[in-house]
Amino acid sequence: MVKGKIDEIHGWAAMKPGIDVERWSYKPRPIGEHDVEIKIDFTGICGSDLHTIKDEWNGTSYPVIVGHEIVGKVVTKGDKVTEFNEGDIVGVGAQCYADLKKDCHACSNNLDPHCPNMVSTYNSKYADGAQAQGGYSEAIRVDANYAFKIPSSIDPAHAAPLMCAGTTVFAPMLRNGVKKGDRVGVVGIGGLGHLAIQYAKALGAE
Repeated sequence: MVKGKIDEIHGWAAMKPGIDVERWSYKPRPIGEHDVEIKIDFTGICGSDLHTIKDEWNGTSYPVIVGHEIVGKVVTKGDKVTEFNEGDIVGVGAQCYADLKKDCHACSNNLDPHCPNMVSTYNSKYADGAQAQGGYSEAIRVDANYAFKIPSSIDPAHAAPLMCAGTTVFAPMLRNGVKKGDRVGVVGIGGLGHLAIQYAKALGAE
């Protein structure tokens, strides 16, 4: 088994419902053969983060480190990880694990967010009971299938919001094959909406 470079991860955690966070550290899970360890450089802010630390959706398990718009450098990789090298700039979104097995109905149909063993990037538990902690921290360990290489043409500081807000609005355009000449409607020009407009324009839509 590969040994990670960061044995204790320091971050900012909510300890109880509210908006206050404080310094807190935890021991990360061992690095699996398909995992990568990422030294975090940037993390965006998503509305889900606030809902979670305030327990507005119920079920928050404290202490919790939120943040699922993550960009950083790969510093360690598992034995079977071939798509990344140490030093690669990658992004991580709202999911960090799924079975990805052929006998999983969701995973075998490209619906791994619905995998019964799916693990969200934070406030979610692995099968062994360990809780996933998010990106308002110095590092994170995730399944390499949920890390995405950031092109050199994109400033890493600008890439973090694309991991959640960007994905949320781009995915329906991709599924529906938006192309030049199509008309796209955007309801609300906020954190997601302003990205949707840019994507639609880049795809040639009106």
